Amino acid sequence: MKILLAVDGSKYTKKMLAYLATHNEMFGAGNAFTLITVQAPLPPRARAAVGASAANEYYEEESAKVTSPVVKFLKRHGIDAKTLHKVGAPGEQISKAADGGKFDLVVMGSHGHSTLGNLVMGSVATQVLAHCGVPVLLVR
Repeated sequence: MKILLAVDGSKYTKKMLAYLATHNEMFGAGNAFTLITVQAPLPPRARAAVGASAANEYYEEESAKVTSPVVKFLKRHGIDAKTLHKVGAPGEQISKAADGGKFDLVVMGSHGHSTLGNLVMGSVATQVLAHCGVPVLLVR
């Protein structure tokens, strides 16, 4: 199976990883894993002030802060994952990546670092469920 793991470094990302680690029969190393993290875009004036190169470097550094510990965790469990980082609205970018990359499953935490949250599940999870054509597993 080709699995997209949406990560943001929140406690729900950690819960999702713990779930994967304890369900090796479904999520073992025989699957192809890709991590995706999405950074909020810098305001246009800030991006213009620092330049595209510096802004892109910033996005890569912030993404690495999120994905590096996850990559290490997965390697300890025998999983070698690719990484992908996007800039924009997280729900939209995760859905596009899942559909465009022809993934079989998206796995993500039910809540994240979003400042706007819903009572039952996070706003990003709600957006992914609404717009993604790929099955989504939410871990709470």
